[in-house]
Amino acid sequence: MNPILRLLIIYLVFVCYFTIDSICADLFEKKGYKKSHGSMWGLIPIYGLIRALTIKPLRLVTKTGLRKVYSPLEVLKRTLLMMQLMFVAMVIIIPVIYMVSSSFANQTDLPTTFFPAKWTLNNYKRLFVETKFLKWLSNTFLIAVVTMVVGVVFITGASYVFARFRFKGKKIGLITILVLQVFPTFMTMVAMFALFQTFGLLGKPLALTIIYIGGAVPFNLWLIKGYLQQLPKDLDESAMLDGANKLQIFFKIILPLSVPILSFVAVSLFMSPWMDYMLPKFLLDVNVSGGAENIKNQWTLAVGLFEMISGADKSQYTTFAAGSMVVAIPITVLYMVFQRFLIQGITAGATKG
Repeated sequence: MNPILRLLIIYLVFVCYFTIDSICADLFEKKGYKKSHGSMWGLIPIYGLIRALTIKPLRLVTKTGLRKVYSPLEVLKRTLLMMQLMFVAMVIIIPVIYMVSSSFANQTDLPTTFFPAKWTLNNYKRLFVETKFLKWLSNTFLIAVVTMVVGVVFITGASYVFARFRFKGKKIGLITILVLQVFPTFMTMVAMFALFQTFGLLGKPLALTIIYIGGAVPFNLWLIKGYLQQLPKDLDESAMLDGANKLQIFFKIILPLSVPILSFVAVSLFMSPWMDYMLPKFLLDVNVSGGAENIKNQWTLAVGLFEMISGADKSQYTTFAAGSMVVAIPITVLYMVFQRFLIQGITAGATKG
């Protein structure tokens, strides 16, 4: 069978499967049960739908109300929605599955099949033994942690001042910060290289935190400021009447209430060094102490992994895939742990600026 046709059939099967599952979930909800229970029963093909139609209602519900759930127009709407969601899911999941299978392929060049004929762990062994992967990982992790900690402290303090105090030049300062956000970082790369060279910072991974923190200030300052302005100022006034000073108000009242937005900013700052290739390549791939091995010790993960596949004579694609999987694990765990705060933080400062 044609691979494209096979993929299309699988796609349509999943669309029908999850459409029926959503119908079962709504039928259970209409009859007074938890929607999650209906969704779980809907995962059982055919039987789940039969149970959803025949189960005894816990509350009064009309047959007309039930029929609306599985009416032709409603089923069409659900099918179109599931087709869209499944298409997005396939676009995201298929490359991930291919990357995972490639990391276990018993070859070094780019795999031509979706799943390898022979599975092996040699790519992971080669990654840790024959490359500077652990050094790149430590460099990136150190940059990410320093950027996150210093950035959150600095940006939160500045945002608190702009949000809760009145002073001369406040409006001009905010507009200036907003204008700075318009200019992308790569426009100043030549200037940054010259400054790093002047101050002897070329080839020093930790020096990149200066750029990451500075570049994160405009957007995140406005974001946190918008969130803090939504907190009632009556809290500050009540605390001051009880004898609290500005620092006590900030640490005991404002910070606990700002956990969602601060978590979002912290994760964003932590993620930026892991994803960046241009700046580390430009400022760290420089011979300042002599020897090719010393240059490799300065790299971050993005530079080191890309170097495996960047030339015609370099075809360590499966080792690159293995490195990508190792890097993806802590990032995925981080997003799962802070998922609740991230969802709140994304829209936290959007209603008031």
